[in-house]
Amino acid sequence: MTVMESAPVKARKSCAGRGGHPRPTGQDRYSISEVVAHTGLTAHTLRWYERIGLMPHVDRTHTGQRRFTNRDLDWLDLVGKLRLTGMPVADMVRYAELVREGEHTFAEREELLTTHRENVRERIAELRSTLEVLDFKIDVYADARRASERFDPV
Repeated sequence: MTVMESAPVKARKSCAGRGGHPRPTGQDRYSISEVVAHTGLTAHTLRWYERIGLMPHVDRTHTGQRRFTNRDLDWLDLVGKLRLTGMPVADMVRYAELVREGEHTFAEREELLTTHRENVRERIAELRSTLEVLDFKIDVYADARRASERFDPV
């Protein structure tokens, strides 16, 4: 187990939401182009993630080509979910640093994610309120359209 997966067994859940891995563990050596095809990320993004410290150390072949594992795919899935929730890149990088530092950072990781979860909940509430406004306006226009169709002398 690498430092990137350090978590209590009780709390461990797969972050992979894509329906599993293309290859079984042990046969999971993916090229960057295979990861691009699986994740939808660009090669540029994957290299950038590695450069800024968002990705754990990625193994390389003797010729220097990156080789990703199923654990890397799981990590990328989590990063994708954090991006989708609007977590700032700096916070994601900090989270990755904390994970690499080991188990003694569990409390700080929990605090970082708890704070972000609260921000996500606030954003969801804002979006629900906005959706209510949209629904109201759509209903107004639909009612007006139906009324005008009833009185159209065709």
